[in-house]
Amino acid sequence: MQSNTLDGVLIVDKAPGMTSHDVVAIVRRALDTKKVGHCGTLDPLATGLLIVVIGRGTKIQDLLMSEDKEYVGTLKLGEMTDSQDADGQITETRPVPELSRERIEQAFAKFDGDFYQMPPMVSAIKMGGVPLYKMARQGKTVEREPRFVHIFAHEIKNIALPEVEFRVVCSKGFYVRTYAFDIGNDLGCGAHLKTLRRTKSGKFTLEHAVTIEDLKNKPRAEIAAKILSLPTVSRMRGA
Repeated sequence: MQSNTLDGVLIVDKAPGMTSHDVVAIVRRALDTKKVGHCGTLDPLATGLLIVVIGRGTKIQDLLMSEDKEYVGTLKLGEMTDSQDADGQITETRPVPELSRERIEQAFAKFDGDFYQMPPMVSAIKMGGVPLYKMARQGKTVEREPRFVHIFAHEIKNIALPEVEFRVVCSKGFYVRTYAFDIGNDLGCGAHLKTLRRTKSGKFTLEHAVTIEDLKNKPRAEIAAKILSLPTVSRMRGA
């Protein structure tokens, strides 16, 4: 198969500790093709579903990025960090009170449906052409525009204080670490996001995902066989 015939979507299960751009570089090497992009950035801490578009698949990048996402995660109460997740520096600690399940459920319920979310300073959003995280590294804090977001569903999976495991289905542009931070604020003890895994994006799930190990070790033809063709993607989306 010639590299210029590769067009479509590859679902990758991102490993922790790497950026979404790292995944794109690995896919380029694995498939020996240059026209590769990704849809919906995952932070280095996060694992799970990353949609990688290849060849003519890059033309539907914006379309795929606009779809709803599902995540499972763990927030840790009592500790706040400068990035709102476990990769950041702890900025404040507070005692965690004896919180009932009912009280925790009340906090989560406040963020159902439509609301405005303030993007974190440690984010890839650009202001004046400069990503906010670069300003944050210089110790700067700037005014950000709140984003209109939507939570379609949430579930509290387990409570083992100071940690709470949850699932959330949300619109594009939603920051799960800010969600954890805001819930911690509502509970009066602060929180940060300890773990995060994206399990779904639009109609795509992890069922047919390739792992980073696959990309590094399996033959090119085997990886190429996992690419979803553009007609298949269109049928999956009901387009």
